[in-house]
Amino acid sequence: MLTLTRLKGYGGRVLRVDLTHRTYRAEELDPSLAKAFIGGRGLNVYRLYWEVPPGVDPLGPENKLMIATGPLVGFPHGLGSRLNVTSRSPLTGLLGDSNAGTHFSEEMKFAGYDQLILEGRSDRPVYLYITESGVEFMDAEGLWGLTVSQTHEAIRHDLGDQRVQVGAVGPAAENFVKFAGVFFNIYRAAGRTGMGTVLASKNVKAIAVRGDGYVEAEDVDELLRVIDEMLRRIYENPQYWPRRIMGTSRVLMAGQRLGFLPGRHFQEPVVDYAYEVSGERLAREYNVKVRACSAGCALPCARFFMIKRGPLAGLMGEGPEYEPLGGFTVRVGNRNLDRALKIILKVADYGMDAITTSEAIAWLMELRQRGEITDEDAGVKLEWGNPDTIEELVDMIAYRRGIGKVLGEGVKRASEILNKGKDIAFHVKGLEMIQADPRALKGYGLGFAVASRGADHLRSEPFVEVEDDPELGRKMFGEPEAAMRLGVKGKGKLINYFEDLNAIVDSFESCKNTAENMLILDFEMAARAYTAITGIHVTEGEMREAGMRIVNIERAYLVREGVRRPHDRLPKRFLEEPLRSGPAKGHVIELDVMLDEYYQVRGWTMDGVPRRSTLSRLGLDEVARDLEARGVKLED
Repeated sequence: MLTLTRLKGYGGRVLRVDLTHRTYRAEELDPSLAKAFIGGRGLNVYRLYWEVPPGVDPLGPENKLMIATGPLVGFPHGLGSRLNVTSRSPLTGLLGDSNAGTHFSEEMKFAGYDQLILEGRSDRPVYLYITESGVEFMDAEGLWGLTVSQTHEAIRHDLGDQRVQVGAVGPAAENFVKFAGVFFNIYRAAGRTGMGTVLASKNVKAIAVRGDGYVEAEDVDELLRVIDEMLRRIYENPQYWPRRIMGTSRVLMAGQRLGFLPGRHFQEPVVDYAYEVSGERLAREYNVKVRACSAGCALPCARFFMIKRGPLAGLMGEGPEYEPLGGFTVRVGNRNLDRALKIILKVADYGMDAITTSEAIAWLMELRQRGEITDEDAGVKLEWGNPDTIEELVDMIAYRRGIGKVLGEGVKRASEILNKGKDIAFHVKGLEMIQADPRALKGYGLGFAVASRGADHLRSEPFVEVEDDPELGRKMFGEPEAAMRLGVKGKGKLINYFEDLNAIVDSFESCKNTAENMLILDFEMAARAYTAITGIHVTEGEMREAGMRIVNIERAYLVREGVRRPHDRLPKRFLEEPLRSGPAKGHVIELDVMLDEYYQVRGWTMDGVPRRSTLSRLGLDEVARDLEARGVKLED
């Protein structure tokens, strides 16, 4: 039995599972590591840096996969409970990381674990059953080939426990689609960067967890005061009801209004059918209830829908969020909402990332539009907005059939295999771009370029620029343009601030839609919460430094892998082709000017390498020494 000097607010244990030898051991969580990297994303990237050497095959047994929770998980704070799944990415070959809101996070914490680390590879399919007592290696031969929802129900039936929480992969991961995710509670996707593919490569079909423990806070009275204040901020926020009714699906009409929709593969920033596929229409005609993705959430923004009439009457499911909704309607030119909903559910049940899947299909359709590929080459009738084509391509990708074998590699690799369309393969560092045109959201564009996992908005999510409020920009960053979506000045400061904040939100494992988008969990509130929970006094400045530390060790990992300024680029279309219509007509994104400011504020060289003094100030001297030992020259 492991004896713990348990830090309040944490489960106190790290569970290492050796799949090759079917053994496991529990280690005590190092309190100093917890304070430095908080939890969740921070703990995972620390382990990734030090335990997964450069050049490891992402789908080989030497790669490791980590799942971690954070110190807010398990408390009724109203900000939801989430987890991060981290590994070397088979899609990008770089930092793989994805986040999901799920009851699994709480159950894992109640079993006493802050982090799971999977090592090696099983010699046959298994699923893991984790409890406070340890790990059982369960036979999964009969589960191989099942979809996510089938796997979820089969494991609950097998264990005879409807409360057990399950994270599973679908057939896409088994077929080594490079962008398959791990899906929790059927619909909750840790979808980006191919974490499900890594899990399947280890011959693990699913992880089930059951915990009967609890978490404690050091100063309960102060924590209750902090929680009361957070709840008041949530309920008083003007975004509360729109988010509760529509979730992120409301972004589609906002994109229409501001001109940043990805219409027909970023050729049309506004479309004439936006309402037909909008969150507003979903709320009026399809949604039947709201639900939360985890316990302790004061803003249950997930929705359960049902198609009530027509050929698909009776089809039901959770969601969709904006990214799959925009991806399988506007991005591929599809105005048939019913068919889009069916396709979105299928993508999730196959266990694939909706963003990458929609980009792969839209990229192929634009190749056809440009005359660089034929219907015969693709094996399907490539026609913008054709739901039959879209659904057939989804099937082909999941099972790696025909052109799906190429698309299943992700758009960067697909463009290299076909030697076509490299200029319209919309990715950064191998990760496909979201459903937002950066020519109309320039801070977001900078965030896409520098994000540690590739073209990603959630590493920064600089939502304040959508306010177009120069006074807000002046107040927060000393530069009016920082909070103006078509401005350029101050965007380096904007992205630095929100990257640091989101590193904290991801490491506390709370919900960005609430904690960050509504500015509920700022650095001051995070410091108060951490102090009350753990009894370790942390100041607002120290909490900001923890965010910086996480961002910098992620960048150090990328630098170790060869990433420099030339990799912090956006696709050519956004840099050189002005928008042809909409409120941002005529705009491109002035990336280099913003990059210079970003690097300067971050304390990196103009080539994007953290300075030795920056790493030292953040307590990352060992990282600096490791980089130099590997031949990376650091400037002071």
